[in-house]
Amino acid sequence: MAQIGKSSSKRSTPSYFMAILGVSLVLIMLGVLGWLVINANKLGQYFKENVEVRVYVRENVSLKDSAALVEYISSRPYVKSFEYVTKDLAKQKYLEDGNQDWVGVLQNNPLPASVNFKMKSDYAVTDSLQKVQADLLQNIAVSDVQYPQSLVNDLNNIIRKISLGLLVVALVIAIVVIVLIDNTIRLAMFSNRFLIKTMQMVGATRSFIARPMDVRAVINGAISGLLAIAGIIAIIIIFERWLPEIKALRDYKLLAVLFVGIILLGIGISWVSTHRSVVKYLKMKLDDLY
Repeated sequence: MAQIGKSSSKRSTPSYFMAILGVSLVLIMLGVLGWLVINANKLGQYFKENVEVRVYVRENVSLKDSAALVEYISSRPYVKSFEYVTKDLAKQKYLEDGNQDWVGVLQNNPLPASVNFKMKSDYAVTDSLQKVQADLLQNIAVSDVQYPQSLVNDLNNIIRKISLGLLVVALVIAIVVIVLIDNTIRLAMFSNRFLIKTMQMVGATRSFIARPMDVRAVINGAISGLLAIAGIIAIIIIFERWLPEIKALRDYKLLAVLFVGIILLGIGISWVSTHRSVVKYLKMKLDDLY
């Protein structure tokens, strides 16, 4: 009798290991996708912030006017970094690019001085660049403003398509993840249906039955989230060792938001699925449990 009672008690004890493991694996899949989305956005931002705008200075402009131009450009909210290129420095860069010197052909340096600056990513779009160009051309010290228009258009189109594609994939994966976690929790609770019904039959209230299981669901969800975060960090480290260049894209703030979201998602879905299963088995007739 003691053995039978012990065996029955053992069977009725909830087994959470596989549920925690299953939820963790699914959250890892979602977390890795989130990390890819973050990297894609950072990569797009990196490319946008490398778009260079060149503001050419007119010939014979006074030092006062050219200094005022540099000060004006440096104070603009769209400027990430800037460089003042003198005529001599422009010639040096021209020769470093493999071009031939014009000594013997031209007596004077035909290359103009310029203020080259890189845009902040939010402003590196065609509409903003056109407004910037129109604004700078009004300055008396400016002869021309040039930027790679076709590159900007292509870059924004590519980033838009990639972002849209990743968004669609993320939504699909999120739905799949929610369904998988829900099914995993429901299967784990299926083995406890007789325990739930027995407690109800001896007079336990719904809240008394559901409360400890809900608390356990929150704990299991948190554990699953933490295990998933550990797995995601391991995957990130492996990728960064294989491709060290992507370390430059690492954003700790966005990763922290992603990790908090994973923990909250694990807790939320675990709690909802567990509570729903408990209520379901409480409403079922005893014969329907078999």
